[in-house]
Amino acid sequence: MRVYQNVLEMIGETPMVKVSHIDTGPCELYLKLENLNPGGSIKDRIAVSMIEAAEQAGKLKPGMTIIEATAGNTGLGLALVAASKGYPLQIVMPDKMSAEKVNNLKAMGAEVVQTRSDVQKGHPEYYQDMAARMAQENGYFYVNQFANEANVTAHYETTGPEIWQQMQGDLDAFVCGVGSGGTLTGIGRYLRKQNTAIDLVLADPEGSILEPLVNRNETVEAGSWLAEGIGEDFIPDICDIKLANKAYAVSDKEGFHTARELLVKEGVMVGSSSGTLIAAALRYCREQTEAKRVVTLACDTGNRYLSKLYNDEWMAAQNLLEE
Repeated sequence: MRVYQNVLEMIGETPMVKVSHIDTGPCELYLKLENLNPGGSIKDRIAVSMIEAAEQAGKLKPGMTIIEATAGNTGLGLALVAASKGYPLQIVMPDKMSAEKVNNLKAMGAEVVQTRSDVQKGHPEYYQDMAARMAQENGYFYVNQFANEANVTAHYETTGPEIWQQMQGDLDAFVCGVGSGGTLTGIGRYLRKQNTAIDLVLADPEGSILEPLVNRNETVEAGSWLAEGIGEDFIPDICDIKLANKAYAVSDKEGFHTARELLVKEGVMVGSSSGTLIAAALRYCREQTEAKRVVTLACDTGNRYLSKLYNDEWMAAQNLLEE
């Protein structure tokens, strides 16, 4: 077995596991366990990619402060990289995110600024606008995962090839969500290059603008949802939304209960975005009339949602518990 020289070398090459105790219709459903990255999420991949690209381009110099707008997981990935490379880190995140994420970031040495989650892009207190402004005012390096091509590159060069190799080229559909758009664009482009017939299926929280756009080419006003790090009120610059040929709108209740069911039946503890993805993947699988091989992602660890999704009192307060 390999001995790693540092924690960053451990990012990627995550295992794939078959769902075996939940009804998947005529299909086989596989989960790529991105929750087993050292920072606990798929965002570790893009954190390394974006920082190393900035260093190579001369945009990020020793001693500079890194700043990013994130739902939490990109921040945690960046905290790993920043600590390893000696950069100060500031994170701007909406106030709806779990306390575990905030505390985890602070424990890793990041400074956390929480801002309003009830405003949209263009408002001065929207988390992305605030991070961009703070970067400009203070001379920080703004990572900006939503417009950073190194985000897409990370998935095109690592996650996509890993999925293809693990499935031995026998893959009919890939289900993912859009937060920054990096996974859909990077993995989607790679898989379609291997096989143009692969279904790229979007899992979207109810309230997000993306499912109506994919399924009906309909532009809608964004609503609100509780799932973290997934769904959008705008289309990120790096998101090639046209890659998705089908989409499912998943309610918070369905997504959260799917995550809880996965833990009980499969022993895999995932967060709320993963619940959304797996709920959509299960719907896709059960709708098929012939056997297909389907892959989706366990995006992050459920340990970050003990105060929310895995807390019966919180679930009851949100009217999300079953009767």
